[in-house]
Amino acid sequence: MEFQYEALNRQGAAITGKVVADNTADAYEKLRQAGVVVTAMSEVKTVTRKKRGKKVGLADMSMFSRQLAAMIGAGIPVTQALGTLAEQTSNPTLANAIKGITADVEGGSALSDAFAAQRPVFSDLFCSMIAAGEMGGMLDKTLLAMSNQLHKDKQLKDSVKSATSYPKMVGSFAIVILLVMLIVMVPTFEGMTQGATDLNPITKIVYAMSHALREKWYIVVPALGALIFLVVIIIKSPPVQMLWERHKMHTPIVGELISKTIYARFCRIFATLVAGGVTAVKALETAGPTAGSKLIEDAVTAAISDVENGTTIHEALDKSKLFPPMMISMIAIGEEAGTLPVMLDRVAEFYEEDVDTIAKNLGSVLEPIMLVGLGSIVGFMIIALYLPVFQATTSYQA
Repeated sequence: MEFQYEALNRQGAAITGKVVADNTADAYEKLRQAGVVVTAMSEVKTVTRKKRGKKVGLADMSMFSRQLAAMIGAGIPVTQALGTLAEQTSNPTLANAIKGITADVEGGSALSDAFAAQRPVFSDLFCSMIAAGEMGGMLDKTLLAMSNQLHKDKQLKDSVKSATSYPKMVGSFAIVILLVMLIVMVPTFEGMTQGATDLNPITKIVYAMSHALREKWYIVVPALGALIFLVVIIIKSPPVQMLWERHKMHTPIVGELISKTIYARFCRIFATLVAGGVTAVKALETAGPTAGSKLIEDAVTAAISDVENGTTIHEALDKSKLFPPMMISMIAIGEEAGTLPVMLDRVAEFYEEDVDTIAKNLGSVLEPIMLVGLGSIVGFMIIALYLPVFQATTSYQA
């Protein structure tokens, strides 16, 4: 909940601002701790709306975290550091969010509440890290850890993007070739076989496709658009999404890449939160949903209940049988030795290296598959177009 207030600061000057709190009493307590005397307060009725503007990328967010950590570590006040970063940030969405945080902090809000008010520009993970750093008095170290986490996220994302760029390019090229052949080449060959009555089924299909695309494009194009829209709706439907969640980590070719990306992200986030002073339960609550798999999220949620009841983290996670034995063993060693963040970081590094290797090799695996697919499309069209010519030639010679 968000509250608008009027108050007097330590110098006796009148100020206004907003504070995020669970209820009115909590809001009064936060402002009292900030050293201001509240004279009036009312709840702000907010309307959910989509934030507009340029999307904030991982690189921008990582740079912001690193710069803010450096400035706070150098002894610069938080509001001054935020104001400076708001002025020099090129991303307008991020700049506006920073200005909003600065205004809220100057108005008496806690830094974590100010960041939480700027969701979804700042993720739940980011807000949790800010809250942990603020509570533990190690905000600069927490921000630096967050910057490293975001940098790792970007590297993983770039690796996956690089691995899938070639198949997308070849697939697009195949569609363009098919359209050109249907619109340009087919009419030429059709003219050569005009009057033939014994066309084979394959050629008839290709001719029909060409006629539909050239003469009924105002029907075909919207129909294809509607079909694509329907397919997207079906793919995003809960049953299909759950089916994909159950099998994506075991999918041929890309399953290993997906699973190791999920494990790497989970371990990295978990390690970052625990090293930042967040309790294991709170760290699991954040790391589970942000790992990238509904199955992992559900397994972590179930593990949290066991951990709260006294079960060790590695035993609780091992119950789901979704986590690799190596990861469970490293977590167990970290728990026993009191070096859980270090062990989790090592597991994350191991999987991140594997992801990079798999992503680099994925192109060489997909390349022949895509070329075979492209060759099949071209070959089908050539056979369909030249078969009537061969048949006519054979009939003439006979």
